[in-house]
Amino acid sequence: MITMFQSKPRTLFSPILSLFFLFFFLLITFASKIKHHDNNLHNHDESLTYLWPLPSQFTSGNHSLSVDPSLTVSVIGNGGVADFPTLNFAFDRYKEIIFKHTGYGFGKGLVRKLRERIGVGVVSSYNIVILNIIVHSNIEELKLGVDESYTLKISTANESSVAGDATIEANTVFGALRGLETFSQLCSFDYTTKTVKINNAPWSIQDKPRFAYRGLMLDTSRHYLPINVIKQVIESMSYAKLNVLHWHIIDEQSFPLEIPTYPNLWKGSYTKWERYTVEEAYEIVNFAKLRGINVMAEIDVPGHAESWGAGYPDLWPSPSCREPLDVSKNYTFDVISGILSDMRKIFPFELFHLGGDEVNTDCWRNTPHVKEWLQKHNMTTKDAYEYFVLKAQEIALSKNWSPVNWEETFNTFPSKLHPETIVHNWLGPGVCPKAVAKGFRCIFSNQGVWYLDHLDVPWDEVYTAEPLEGIEKDEEKKLVLGGEVCMWGETADASDVQQTIWPRAAAAAERLWSPIDSTSAQNVTLTALPRLQHFRCLLNGRGVPAAPVTNYYGRRAPDGPGSCYDQ
Repeated sequence: MITMFQSKPRTLFSPILSLFFLFFFLLITFASKIKHHDNNLHNHDESLTYLWPLPSQFTSGNHSLSVDPSLTVSVIGNGGVADFPTLNFAFDRYKEIIFKHTGYGFGKGLVRKLRERIGVGVVSSYNIVILNIIVHSNIEELKLGVDESYTLKISTANESSVAGDATIEANTVFGALRGLETFSQLCSFDYTTKTVKINNAPWSIQDKPRFAYRGLMLDTSRHYLPINVIKQVIESMSYAKLNVLHWHIIDEQSFPLEIPTYPNLWKGSYTKWERYTVEEAYEIVNFAKLRGINVMAEIDVPGHAESWGAGYPDLWPSPSCREPLDVSKNYTFDVISGILSDMRKIFPFELFHLGGDEVNTDCWRNTPHVKEWLQKHNMTTKDAYEYFVLKAQEIALSKNWSPVNWEETFNTFPSKLHPETIVHNWLGPGVCPKAVAKGFRCIFSNQGVWYLDHLDVPWDEVYTAEPLEGIEKDEEKKLVLGGEVCMWGETADASDVQQTIWPRAAAAAERLWSPIDSTSAQNVTLTALPRLQHFRCLLNGRGVPAAPVTNYYGRRAPDGPGSCYDQ
């Protein structure tokens, strides 16, 4: 009995002890793997500032401040408390972004009661309860070169108060908008305390853009983009501080825009369901203005215009020879004038894009009545190309627009272009230096680096492209307005346009906003890549389907599992 009694505990103890050691070993192994996994996931370099684009000047500290979910705004103008509709709307928009994890905007009281019941996320007092915005000008006119500078100061609490202070100061509401974007990027959700925090306080930021023109071109002719998709693109542009939407509305494939003076033009749309009314176009312009973004419209003439003839066949040289537009008829220029008159009522921006690229004049040479007209006026087809571009410029200028033309016009007849012409580079490098040397303004869009439909251009080549390359004189540098990335639509529609734009467009956005000495580090993989990955994840968090940063081809989905911050 005794032997049996002694043997039983030994047989029980042995497996229990074995299980205990096995569990202990697995726990250590698992913890080690978790720690290793965490290290891989959180490769957060504390030496980097995770703001995009990088501000001009800034200092930060090592304190953490909590932000009240009931954050209010105090706006001060020249005459004291001011009402800026653009700013008030923006504050509400950003508040929803900042407090999206805290139940802002839906059932705030219910969320608070739930947290009180489970005893988490309840803070008796917050450091930042008011955002002060000071604007020195009451003018809300948005134009090229508007002052977008701002200062943002976030101070820590003093000994007598737990409250901190957050103040944006700007000369215009549009500078204040840029400051609001930066403020929103400083705010992050703490999942442990379930509160919004501003880390690394106090902050002192003095910021302004490097270039006045920071654009994105959107092509809605090759594929129709619904109004809501265009709005999503505009919204996402504001996150990267881009400020011009170049709307390439019309091309040879389709003419989707309503033109009341010539109502049959939009018969050139793909279908009657893929069109933009005047009201919708006006809505896009106003939506963009509320985000500090100008809309520059384009009609590309005389080439890229076959769709015009679907409604007005007389614009074609002949039914079998449909572009360039018929240079021999005054009617052609009457239609252009009518289009520009109608569009001037929609688009207040002082720049208008007239295209002028890729004009194959064989059609003119091979159409009898156009050939006869050329002979009568002692013109070659090259002369006629020049004549058409200059006549279109005159029409635009008469409507108080500065004409923008693709670089072929400058490459072909630079001395004949109107002095107000803005040369839009696209074919390759070296055009802006030649244009500014002749006194023209220039926009940089070198297709080798800033065409987003070129899916094999990696983020770092987009990032390191330099609009002022080859320009040494300060007075000539000032003539480079900036640049834009181009989202041509042959292979992009509503299903993939945002993935194609982002995050590579953000790489160009920082080049156009931030000082060159802040973005010209030799190893951008260390200084810019982690920050761009962070911004891509910020875009994802705000509902923008930005693709991974490091994929060989743009807009490709991830190859496998992984953190957003490592792709």
